[in-house]
Amino acid sequence: MLTQAPKGTKDVLPKESYKWHYIEGEIRKICFEFGYHEMRTPTFEHTELILRGVGETTDIVQKEMYTFNDKAGRSITLKPEGTAPAVRAFIEHGLHFDTQPTKLYYITPVFRYENVQAGRLREHHQFGVELFGSPSPSADAEVISLAMTFLKRLGLDNLKVNINNIGCQECRKNYNEALKNYLKDNYDKLCDVCKDRFERNTLRILDCKEKTCQAIVKDAPVITDYVCENCKNHFEGLKHELDILNIPYEVDPHIVRGLDYYTQTVFEIITSSIKENLTICGGGRYNNLIKEIGGPDMPAVGFGLGIERLILTLEARGIEIPKPKGVLLYVATIGDKAKDEASKIVFDLRNKGIPCERDLMNKSLKAQMKYANKIGAKYVIVLGDEEIDSNKARLKEMETGKEEDIVLSDLYKILLQRV
Repeated sequence: MLTQAPKGTKDVLPKESYKWHYIEGEIRKICFEFGYHEMRTPTFEHTELILRGVGETTDIVQKEMYTFNDKAGRSITLKPEGTAPAVRAFIEHGLHFDTQPTKLYYITPVFRYENVQAGRLREHHQFGVELFGSPSPSADAEVISLAMTFLKRLGLDNLKVNINNIGCQECRKNYNEALKNYLKDNYDKLCDVCKDRFERNTLRILDCKEKTCQAIVKDAPVITDYVCENCKNHFEGLKHELDILNIPYEVDPHIVRGLDYYTQTVFEIITSSIKENLTICGGGRYNNLIKEIGGPDMPAVGFGLGIERLILTLEARGIEIPKPKGVLLYVATIGDKAKDEASKIVFDLRNKGIPCERDLMNKSLKAQMKYANKIGAKYVIVLGDEEIDSNKARLKEMETGKEEDIVLSDLYKILLQRV
């Protein structure tokens, strides 16, 4: 067991890490263009924050949290999502006193004890954005447009935005009564979790993954028929904004999302293929969460996107993430004098920003050339006593085999033109 990672976790090896570097780079690039700034929150939070933020009747809280007491007896939870910690930090550091809106993003590990499946690990990583302070449907449209632009830049097509309006707290009172009346005749058929939700949070039953419960709610009343005029106008405003941006969407009245803090807008971005429709991004508006946690009465909207699932989706669609350029130069050596000279040359070139390598294993010249080829070195020079004494060497381009004579003291200037 000591040489195996815990179930539900995964090592990212060098042959895969370049994919993460690329995606994280694209995240930072698009967030910069949209005016979002990075926030980093701790890996664990006080359990009470998660209970109040995410909701006690959600699957995350009831089934999936990693919770423990620390040595002082405080209840601590590994964060299962990024929004509640971001809101806590927003309040704690007084960011609500700044000119609004506040636009944040994060790339963070999250932890959920759930069945391990492709792209959904017990420790996985989430890219999320949060826009605090704006009640306008333009803000909803902006975060949706950011997510869509990001996914399209990575090469994904066949993207569709599904949106729904789940109303405000007042809207939901009327809807919950209608939903209860619909469900009461099938109460005995509900799973045990949903029987508990029936009284405590009826809306959560719509999000149940049990097939029996899904079949029961299939023809349930839809919440869009119960929203107030203000929420209806907000939703119409969102549709207008998406039309302006030419972002195709469909209204799906069955989307409620799995977290209790959502109000009004909820959305999912679906990528379609011949085999399946996959939800790759989800989010919505949460106008009460900041106040609920202890901050001012301030609206917010955001989304979360799983990076592991994103990478698997890109691979399944045949989209290749570009590999970084390899080592520019490998300095092969013959003899001890050449090893000393190679050490100085490589150190000097690295200090000037040239990626290069030399032998560290006392390999033969033949083995050094094989290694240079394996690591993808673009050029190789071979140093021996003769090359050092004459200040000249032969630069070989590995892909073509083309060779040219160079002056060693000009090596940096030559390579600088070929980076």
